[in-house]
Amino acid sequence: MAGCTAVVGLSDRIRVEHLEAVSLPDAPYRGLPVSRPGTLAAALVTPDDGEPFLAVSLYAVWEAPHERTGSGRIYADRSAHRLISDLSARVGQQKGHRIIAAGDLNIYHGYGEQGSTYWAGRYETVFARMAAIGLPFVGPQVPGGRPADPRPPELPEECANVPTYHTSRQTPATASHQLDFVFASSGIANHVQVRALNDAEQARWGPSDHCRIEIEIP
Repeated sequence: MAGCTAVVGLSDRIRVEHLEAVSLPDAPYRGLPVSRPGTLAAALVTPDDGEPFLAVSLYAVWEAPHERTGSGRIYADRSAHRLISDLSARVGQQKGHRIIAAGDLNIYHGYGEQGSTYWAGRYETVFARMAAIGLPFVGPQVPGGRPADPRPPELPEECANVPTYHTSRQTPATASHQLDFVFASSGIANHVQVRALNDAEQARWGPSDHCRIEIEIP
């Protein structure tokens, strides 16, 4: 199954230079290696009135475990870790980079399904590893978006997640889980503002089952 990621410029006030994604065996020394085609797209964005930054679109594909495990569940943290490995090729130094990475990771933040500490721990490794390469999680989180109402029973009280996805049995008003996340370089993370446009009205939410997310970059 292929993902579908893209970085698109919608204003004449910016210049967008796309990076060619290539398979790992064919990746040149300064190329953009991607483990699974379609799951990562990147472009250098240069605003007319600001500093350039690297915009990265991410998608963590659902995968099944090996048949001999006897498990019938699917998960996406394995795909998310591949994305981090691919993305780390664009982080060549500890400081000084300006990167915004965002997308649908198909994992939870701060908890696991039905309150599972095992899955909470697995998911946390994704956020910890992103922070370790210099791209901490920056949102969206309350108040940057409407919290789930009713609140999912497995969501810890201290968790500031905002729903960004609704199932086919839900609407934007009853969406309950956050699957979309934004990460930013440590040097600008405290100044990046992220908001989920997850209003209960479909017009504000957008045409997808995932809501739109607004990111303001210094």
